[in-house]
Amino acid sequence: MYRAAAAFSFLLAAAAAAPAQSGFAMGPLPLETLTLPPGFEISVWGRIPGARSLTRGDDGTIFVGTRGASSSVYAIADRDGDHEADEVHTLVEGLFMPNGVAFRDGSLYVAEVNRILRFDDIEARLADPGEPVLVTDELPDMRHHGWKFIDFGPDGMLYVPVGAPCNRCDSKNPLFASIARMQPDGSDIEVAAAGVRMSVGFDWHPETGQMWFTDNNPDWLGDDNPPGEMNILTEIGQHFGYPYCHGGDRPDPWFERERSCDEFEPPTQQLGPHVAAIGMAFYRGDQFPEEFRGQAIVAEHGSWNRTERIGYRLTLVRTKGGVAAGYEDFVTGWIGKPDESPWGRPVDVLELPAGDILVSDDRADAIYRIWHPGG
Repeated sequence: MYRAAAAFSFLLAAAAAAPAQSGFAMGPLPLETLTLPPGFEISVWGRIPGARSLTRGDDGTIFVGTRGASSSVYAIADRDGDHEADEVHTLVEGLFMPNGVAFRDGSLYVAEVNRILRFDDIEARLADPGEPVLVTDELPDMRHHGWKFIDFGPDGMLYVPVGAPCNRCDSKNPLFASIARMQPDGSDIEVAAAGVRMSVGFDWHPETGQMWFTDNNPDWLGDDNPPGEMNILTEIGQHFGYPYCHGGDRPDPWFERERSCDEFEPPTQQLGPHVAAIGMAFYRGDQFPEEFRGQAIVAEHGSWNRTERIGYRLTLVRTKGGVAAGYEDFVTGWIGKPDESPWGRPVDVLELPAGDILVSDDRADAIYRIWHPGG
């Protein structure tokens, strides 16, 4: 079993990269069940087991994190420009749920549950990543909500959420139920946003520069309670309510006597209950029609214990004047009827330079490409 304190020599043995592959042998997917806005198209760009977080290197390599049994990180690329991946490398295996990946200054950052590693000059070393640099190992090692999403903000700092170690509890460690940030070398760790139960996706508004982030509220409070959240961080250190208040207006039955909802930052948009909204990205390109530009595209991973399933889709949180102005479907059909099992679960959203987007799916083991031919 992998141990959090394993030496880098173990990682080097595990990271003996597999030769470049054209992809993993997997069956066809029923894309015909998906409904997109008029004029949009979708295809399978690549296949990666348990594909989760996505980031792009300077040379066009897409790095893919996972949190499944293999706990691997992959590099996948479309080298011939036909909009379908033709090269895959397994960079490293056996990590501690390496969900989060980020790219900066030629280096790949990988977030495990308890620490962050850095692989330098990675695009020149896809076949042999070498020994990683330890950025920090000061993150809690709790597996419950422990997988991380990471990204660099406009301030140059690395942001990383630390989920609550429970469904509903008031942890004494201030890092739990927060979004933390640190310098790229792992120093100066601080809480940027408190009261955040489990965020697995965020981006910065292209006009205001403020961080927007999804948050998943507790289970077992009813099929329609509480709603999910899209929040805006306007000042470092703001508190968004957990565990005392959910969705901005739902006092927690265990903790409501301690603090009231009006003490905290309300969401800019309530999302569907238990939709598990995680990855998100503002659309900055000009390929999509005007009404989609500047809007937040959200991957809803889908409910796991609601009586009727919900989510399993991409949605739009529309924006106006730097705040949310609506919430609607974008791509649906990964699940048929609410009592059926889904065939796909969207996870993360990544925009490419040409304005098309990639969407990962850890159930279908896929990365989709969505584009608008008229763009």
